Amino acid sequence: MGGGKSHKFSKKTLLTFGIVSNIALLGYFKYTDFMIDNMNYWIFTESIPNINLALPLAISFFTFQQIAYLVDSYRKETVEYDFLNYALFVTFFPQLIAGPIVHHKEMMPQFSKVRNKVKNYRNIAMGLFIFSIGLFKKVVIADTFAVWATAGFDTATTLNLFEAWATSLSYTFQLYFDFSGYTDMAIGIALLFNIKLPINFNSPYKATDIQDFWRRWHITLSRFLKDYVYIPLGGNRKGEFRTYNNLLATFIIGGIWHGAGWTFVFWGFLHGIALVIHRAWSKLSFKLWTWLAWFITFNFVNIAWVFFRAKEWDDAVKVLGSMFSLDNIVLPYFLASKFAFLSNYNIVFGRFIAHLNPNENYLTSPYLPFILVFIFVFIFLNNSMTIVSNKALYSKKIAIAIGIIIYISLLVMIESDSEFLYFNF
Repeated sequence: MGGGKSHKFSKKTLLTFGIVSNIALLGYFKYTDFMIDNMNYWIFTESIPNINLALPLAISFFTFQQIAYLVDSYRKETVEYDFLNYALFVTFFPQLIAGPIVHHKEMMPQFSKVRNKVKNYRNIAMGLFIFSIGLFKKVVIADTFAVWATAGFDTATTLNLFEAWATSLSYTFQLYFDFSGYTDMAIGIALLFNIKLPINFNSPYKATDIQDFWRRWHITLSRFLKDYVYIPLGGNRKGEFRTYNNLLATFIIGGIWHGAGWTFVFWGFLHGIALVIHRAWSKLSFKLWTWLAWFITFNFVNIAWVFFRAKEWDDAVKVLGSMFSLDNIVLPYFLASKFAFLSNYNIVFGRFIAHLNPNENYLTSPYLPFILVFIFVFIFLNNSMTIVSNKALYSKKIAIAIGIIIYISLLVMIESDSEFLYFNF
């Protein structure tokens, strides 16, 4: 018996095993059918049937949280945590489904703090206010834009120039209000339990360059990709060429994480290329006017979202092709008398967003004012977190505002179908 050998695994081996196990589980559930589809297309003559696995709730998000914890444990940046608190950290329900992607060092101490187990009326008031804003963003604003985005991407077979831009902008706004609305609700619900989740959005559509955009959009995902993908790959420590490759690889991984499809991969590739170009441009020390920098950044993000939304390449080509085609311009009827000469240039007068509102007249459609209002909101108004930080939340006016916002949101939610986009990821 004494001659037996004891086997000890190195810390690096255990880390590798833990990361591979988490990624393998995510890959099995999320990417198996994607791989089967590609093998059927490129390799096999006879089709292998899809498995059609049900995606476990929130697997993409808690996989990243667990990988971050494993890496930090390997780096000796964690302390000994109670297993129950760790389980709570991984499965904390307000942020579990769609983030924010939380870090152990910002959550574990809160779970063990005794003061957080006592009612805090300030946190309750703030939580309800933030929750009501998030609910309104989602069911009133995002779901309104969703109707037009779905009509353009999924229903219409052809789009004219204005319909294509309306489709892309609708999705750009839908995605933001859907995801930031969910994040606000998660932050609000967590505050009811005296838990503070990290801010995940900071007016991303005000960004004046692509790096600024990623500092503002899905902040916790950007943090994870930087700390656990970009820096381990070498970051910017091994020369410019390697830095560019690391940026590109990081965002391609970010694209794959979002979904099992080549459109997601290409979306990540586009953002990686944009960051490479931005880094190279920054070294030239040229400055653009602020308004022009914003215009370029916003339109790049808007165009890239087309690939993120498109279910197939053909859907993306349909929208993008029409966005940049001058052969399919339709102007509203009332301009015909004043600009009749434009008919000589193949410009048609009619219902210029008919495919997005097939049962409505464009004059009564809320689309145009809705777009203009929210472009103004994005550019000039404070975001919800800034509003909350500047408000005293113990007044009757705030209580009435919360009640009205929630009442309107519930009415709209009862009358229409509602789906959170990020449930898909």
